[in-house]
Amino acid sequence: MFLGDKLIVWLLLALGGALFVGNVMALVRPPVAPKQEGDLPQAPRSRSIVMAAVGLFVALAALGGLLRG
Repeated sequence: MFLGDKLIVWLLLALGGALFVGNVMALVRPPVAPKQEGDLPQAPRSRSIVMAAVGLFVALAALGGLLRG
C-alpha cells in the first residue's frame, strides 16, 4: 500500500499544513488588487487566525501520531 498503513495521518499532516500556511500567507501578503468584482481587499483577520490555528493543531496532531508510532 502507498505510504503504508498511515496514509490518513500523512493526508492530515498535508491538509493541516496547507490550511495553516495558506491562511498565514493570506494575512501576511494580501493580494495587490481584487481580481473580480466582489472580492475582498484582504482576508478577514479573525477567520484566518482561527483557520490557521485549526490547521496548525491538525498538523501537529498528525506529526505526533507519525512520530509516536
